Amino acid sequence: MTDNVSVAQGLERQDDIALADKMRAGREGILREIRKLIIGQDDVLEEVLLSLFVGGNSLIVGVPGLAKTLLIQTMARVLDLKFSRIQFTPDLMPSDITGTDIIQEDAASGRRHLVFAPGPVFANILLADEINRTPPKTQSALLEAMQEHRVTVQGTTYTLEEPFHVFATQNPIELEGTYPLPEAQLDRFMFEIVIDHLSEEEELEVVRSTTGIQDPVFNHAVTGPDLIAFQKLVRRVPAPDAVLRYAVALARTSRPAPNGNSPEFVHKWIAYGASVRAAQYLILGAKARALTRSRYAPSFDDVRALAHPVLRHRVLTNFHAESEGRSSGEMIDKLLEAVPVPKSGM
Repeated sequence: MTDNVSVAQGLERQDDIALADKMRAGREGILREIRKLIIGQDDVLEEVLLSLFVGGNSLIVGVPGLAKTLLIQTMARVLDLKFSRIQFTPDLMPSDITGTDIIQEDAASGRRHLVFAPGPVFANILLADEINRTPPKTQSALLEAMQEHRVTVQGTTYTLEEPFHVFATQNPIELEGTYPLPEAQLDRFMFEIVIDHLSEEEELEVVRSTTGIQDPVFNHAVTGPDLIAFQKLVRRVPAPDAVLRYAVALARTSRPAPNGNSPEFVHKWIAYGASVRAAQYLILGAKARALTRSRYAPSFDDVRALAHPVLRHRVLTNFHAESEGRSSGEMIDKLLEAVPVPKSGM
């Protein structure tokens, strides 16, 4: 499939095409506004936006001081959405995230009754800062919210306001006192977004701009209702069967086969491969990426472009790979080489 996909091969309804044009223009508007505070990090911004357009949650990994919190907070301000931040610590309790029932006294009658006090999870964009610093029991308090967009407290279920997104950060260099996220929880994140140091010129510009007065006024090119409409549009985008099969083949090939019938590098270096959720996010991300590039159906290139952020936290290396200095990124590169791009049916 070429990048010039005709309307007939993708979206057909004129209102969907108009909404796709609005989504593309909205993306440009968001980037223009966020550049008032955020310098560089083009790939990171792209992946954060795709996560928002799909309706997914993402993990952001980077050393301290790279503006992970500022990035997500600024994105919420640009979108005019309610932002909440939780600093995860070893003593954090599940109720500190979800909220709890408290006793209140009625001033008129003097009678006491339970009233639900919502926790910080009741926001549109939630930043779970250093999520690996809290025990698994508290980490799991986010699972229902991330997957179902609701929380249950004392047997009562509360629905979270849409749109709802979780961005969780991890510090990759400090291991003492941390609790690695279990594979099941990692799999619930659409992307693992790696944020790295800026170039020298970009870092110079950061120092120059942040040591002066900063008080930007943001124009809201995209709002919450727009974001919900974009997310529904992404799911209406048709994906060619060959692209679907390619995404599934990438996920399946990453798994070590019980009979040893796997590529040599998979059998030798991969402990666990990607689940079917990886293929789902490859396709959803590819659809959103295509729309932001004026195309109405995803291509193989869209899937390949998102292979690293979708798979790097799902393709887990074994002891042999770690002892030889092999990374999950290297495994994904080998996976892209091993799985052929279909040459027919497009």
